[in-house]
Amino acid sequence: MTNEQLKDLKEKLWAGADQLRANSGLKSTEYAEPILGLIFLRFAECKYNKFAEEITNEYNKIKGTRMGRSISEIAIEKCGFYLPDEARYDYLLNLPESENLSQKVKEAMDCVEKYTAELEDTLPKDIYYSVNSEDDPLVLAKLLKLFKDIPGDVELDIFGEIYEYFLGKFALAEGQGGGEFFTPSTVVRYMVEVLAPTEGKILDPACGSGGMFVQTAHYIERHKEKGKQMNLRAFGVEKTAATVKLAKMNLVLNNVRGTITHANSYARDPYNSFGAFDYVMANPPFNVDDVETEIVKDQPRFNTYGIPQNKTKKSKKDAKETVPNANYLWINQFATALNKNGRAALVMANSASDAGNSEKEIRQRLIESGVIKQMVTLPSNMFTSVTLPATLWFFDNAKTKKDEILFIDARNIFTQIDRAHRKFSDEQIKNLGIITRLYEGKTEEFTALLKEYKTEVLSRLSKLLEVINDLSKYSFYFDGNGKESFKEPQLRSCAPKFIKMDSDLLKDLISENVSAFKAMVKEQDQEIMFASIGLHFEQYYSKNQDKKIKEFDELIEKGRGIAQEIIYFLDNILWLTERFPEGKYVDVIGLCKVAKLEGEDGIIDQDYSLNPGRYVGVVIEDDDMTEEEFKAEMLTLNAELESLNSEAHELEKKIAENLKGLFK
Repeated sequence: MTNEQLKDLKEKLWAGADQLRANSGLKSTEYAEPILGLIFLRFAECKYNKFAEEITNEYNKIKGTRMGRSISEIAIEKCGFYLPDEARYDYLLNLPESENLSQKVKEAMDCVEKYTAELEDTLPKDIYYSVNSEDDPLVLAKLLKLFKDIPGDVELDIFGEIYEYFLGKFALAEGQGGGEFFTPSTVVRYMVEVLAPTEGKILDPACGSGGMFVQTAHYIERHKEKGKQMNLRAFGVEKTAATVKLAKMNLVLNNVRGTITHANSYARDPYNSFGAFDYVMANPPFNVDDVETEIVKDQPRFNTYGIPQNKTKKSKKDAKETVPNANYLWINQFATALNKNGRAALVMANSASDAGNSEKEIRQRLIESGVIKQMVTLPSNMFTSVTLPATLWFFDNAKTKKDEILFIDARNIFTQIDRAHRKFSDEQIKNLGIITRLYEGKTEEFTALLKEYKTEVLSRLSKLLEVINDLSKYSFYFDGNGKESFKEPQLRSCAPKFIKMDSDLLKDLISENVSAFKAMVKEQDQEIMFASIGLHFEQYYSKNQDKKIKEFDELIEKGRGIAQEIIYFLDNILWLTERFPEGKYVDVIGLCKVAKLEGEDGIIDQDYSLNPGRYVGVVIEDDDMTEEEFKAEMLTLNAELESLNSEAHELEKKIAENLKGLFK
């Protein structure tokens, strides 16, 4: 499913749900719960169907033997949960109208909870009695039909996208103003790509719907040895009771073992986190300013590197003292929760990278401890509901080079989804992740990634050659000069010259000269387009060509699509090889820089800033200026701007005075 198809599906589902909201017997604030419950059942059935045959075969194989087990036990082992027939989405969807559908949905939820202890008292039940209204007694039935449109033959992560989309639409509408918002899955995937987790305990002290855990589990599943069981245990803290339930559902659906605790992480530490975890990941609320100092000041997880302090103390008549900004409480929590080999990744407001006063003192201690490994500036508009710019912080207690930090500026690396939203593509995640691997000296992973991209090119190339071979069965008319004409036409084959090149030569082209190969593919694309134009002109020479034209157009569309995919992967090969030509880490202006603690332009010299933009520099193209000249030019332009602004203010005053004079 393409991004566009997924976007269309989400919008269709949302439009339907929004329309139904107006006809239900619920308040708009209550509508999230039943809708997310139905999406859970649909999601659960799609996942369960992938294991159903395996579960049934295992059950029948050992039935009646000493090794016999219940089907629910086998299902939980293989799928993570058991879904009885009466809890199946299709069963509910096909019930006759005479049945009490609200009662049946409640019973389905009870059945799921009965066999899955982690979901006890979690799924919505009684609220389904209030979904229908007197004006429309079929709202619930319509909802079931609506969510049936979610296709059942796609990868599970598509359902995760839809699930997260509805969570974001419903569950956090009231929380986004307080610095709380869901982390886009591609940002989380990049965080996980850098951490490269294998097994152990992972903490998220602001876990939301549990997306960090899910993406971590998916990464481990993809990279673990074949036949080896995933050994990951998730520990989440979430302050909103409704979201705790959603997180529990998400863990069960993705077969992640774990515990979600309803608590406020500022006041409670339910897992005694200090020095206890292999991994910590979170997107905590930004810029919270109402946390009482008294609550946090004596907790080692917060005070090891220092508590943020106000510049001036409040007088006794004032309210209780609060920290000026809780960002560094979260940063403290992450650094202190790691065990001796622990690694962490968190999303943080850009402002924390340069914050002054007591926050700067905390940052200095963190930097000098050597725990900070990497800082990454994200592109803007990556989050669905806010445009707030953010930075990723990465910690590593096992880091060997304590006196340096890797800085990456990823602001110009993104894929535009629509006018207002961006994301990382799969390849952008891999390309950014490989910078970290190269920094760690893992050059073999760079080689493996290039090989992966070249394999993608070659597999598509064989498909393109098949299309070109099919095109050779067609022909079109042209005037001998390469231009279509109605006069003295000549017949030309639609098969471009590419077809005669042997596969060994094509492999050599990819290996030795990617740019030349890319140019050839672009030429191929134009050849196909030229043939398309020509064949359409042929309609004027021969009647009854509609069927032939339709078949040919389908081939043209297929061939051009494959050609564009080849170019895309060639671009990714070039992106890597142009920046890291020897397959080893090097600083790249405008992208990445390893900064030492001391030395010219070092971290101390930059006043302990953790803003990647201060270190990686900017790419200056086609202006023949050095970086120093560019800075000087920008300062001059800024001075001119200030002068013009001053003149503008004076003119505004004069205009205002003149207007007043006119109406005296």
